[in-house]
Amino acid sequence: MSDSVIQRIPLFTENLHGHSRWLTREVKIGDVGVGGNNPIRIQSMTTTDTMDTIATVEQTIRMVEFGCEYVRITAPSLKEAKNLQEIKKELKKRGVNVPLIADIHFTPNAAEEAARIVEKVRVNPGNYADKKKFNQIDYTDASYEAEIDRIRGRFQPLVKICKEYGTAMRIGTNHGSLSDRILSRYGDTPEGMVESALEFVRICRDHDYHDIVLSMKASNPQVMVQAYRLLVSQMKMEGMNYPLHLGVTEAGDGEDGRIKSAIGIGALLEDGLGDTVRVSLTEEPEIEGPVAKKIVSPYLNIKSNPQKDLEHEGPPIDFISYNRRATHEVLNIGAKNPPAIIQDYSTRTSISQANLFGIGYQYSIELDKWNIGDMAADYIYIGKNQIEFETPGTLGVIQDYEVWERQKERHYPLLSLEDISSLPKDQVGFLQLSTQDINQIESLKGYDKLCIILSSTEDLPYKHFRKFFLSLIENEIQNPVIVLNEYELPTLEDLWIRSSVDQGTLFLDGLGDGLWIKANFSVKDINNLCFGILQATRTRISKTEYISCPSCGRTLFDLQETTGKIRQATSHLKGVKIGIMGCIVNGPGEMADADYGYVGTGPGKISLYKEKEVVVRNVPEEQAVEALIDLIKSHNDWVDPN
Repeated sequence: MSDSVIQRIPLFTENLHGHSRWLTREVKIGDVGVGGNNPIRIQSMTTTDTMDTIATVEQTIRMVEFGCEYVRITAPSLKEAKNLQEIKKELKKRGVNVPLIADIHFTPNAAEEAARIVEKVRVNPGNYADKKKFNQIDYTDASYEAEIDRIRGRFQPLVKICKEYGTAMRIGTNHGSLSDRILSRYGDTPEGMVESALEFVRICRDHDYHDIVLSMKASNPQVMVQAYRLLVSQMKMEGMNYPLHLGVTEAGDGEDGRIKSAIGIGALLEDGLGDTVRVSLTEEPEIEGPVAKKIVSPYLNIKSNPQKDLEHEGPPIDFISYNRRATHEVLNIGAKNPPAIIQDYSTRTSISQANLFGIGYQYSIELDKWNIGDMAADYIYIGKNQIEFETPGTLGVIQDYEVWERQKERHYPLLSLEDISSLPKDQVGFLQLSTQDINQIESLKGYDKLCIILSSTEDLPYKHFRKFFLSLIENEIQNPVIVLNEYELPTLEDLWIRSSVDQGTLFLDGLGDGLWIKANFSVKDINNLCFGILQATRTRISKTEYISCPSCGRTLFDLQETTGKIRQATSHLKGVKIGIMGCIVNGPGEMADADYGYVGTGPGKISLYKEKEVVVRNVPEEQAVEALIDLIKSHNDWVDPN
């Protein structure tokens, strides 16, 4: 997006430094309203065959029992759309009145049928009236407008039916399924995602139809967050305030899926954006609701408090595109270095070589040698302790200033503001500050060799962290910053979610030069989490990344089982991105960011992709994982596991 456009759009948030919710218009989906002053709603999607009425109904009931307030069901063709009526009847017979959403791709006739039956239809503007062939087309303004007229002819019959039947609509853009038309004019950008949706919204408005919810999904949380922010800014310019459905699509499973989802969804909730949420995990759909509730729960009581729009040029950073904050280099922290990771050993009574195994360092007594893994922490904080052995050459040691062993190599002091006044300004060390010290920022000028350790005691610290960073930028203080937060939480999943929101979201905006998490779990769990957060924000790559869809009634193989097999075979391929897609709808588009793709193209048949191009078609499923490995080897991206 050009600088001139950036400078004239309103800021996406109502409150840059505090918490308030953007007041959207209310849309009724059956009897359950979304937007306005309604609570943030939770939803998920069935994975059963839509033609299997009983299986779909029973899975829907389980999802409702686990907290889902809307349930989405795929309708890939007219027959599935018609069967939604039978599903509704069976649900009503069982006393379940949850609003249903028909999920539509490629088939306007299915959408039009479903709109007469269910409470809401979801359409993807990237494939509702277009076929994706990855062609670059040179449009004139006139030829582009002719394409909009063609889309209008395809789309407005659905708009009229929805208006007649009181059916709501989600216009859901997916980053990976932008049409060739949008890609040709706007590129593979958040701006293209926004325009893809708004072209359809403007057709709805021409028909005075406003029961609309919008979404901007991507498997990359950074792209997803930028697209939603830009969407809100653009809606404000055009006098719109439609509710937002939030989600990181194809997030994956386990820890990685939860971290990705929490970072993307949480960053937007922090700024008061989001009216309904779906967490897309490659797991049973009833698992998604409780995870979504954990992400959403801190924001349920935040009220709308509209303020005058802040102009986008006011803040010292651009929130619509990624630019890392400029810093001095301290040791191997800041400047162009990847974010550093600190692990806490201060509460241990003694520290041995074996204690470092959980943070990526394995010591061989026989060889008297350290083996350093891809997920090796950069520093350990030992408080008032001492280390009596030779540490690995890539590991720094941080000690409290009063016991700092300054004669030891790679040992650095942890200082307070009071300490630095008695030290030379070229002293290398770590300065511990709180977000409450924001008024002390100017006193840091000249201490360029200090890395700040920034902590917060706030329940929702993200805005306080961000305010501190923006103040550093405004005061031209370029010391690198390690973000520290401390947690006492009941489960590891709670820690994944809260730390991903509180600290991980900062890295999406280039704020943060390192990560330090203190928590009541093993150092190995915390180390994995730190690397997982940096991987999800694409700021430090340490492992294979999987872009796997959450399954639905279109899926042609067991996604959970297959993802497990692929992960087992390829998890050592650092930096390689593998897309695992259950059907062609979520195939080459949704995994466009991946290096390799594994896509269901028929019962028991898999096609393999290199980036966007299919290179092996219709491999029998039982041979497909091995064929994927062969494909990776043929492009020299394979290394044998240790």
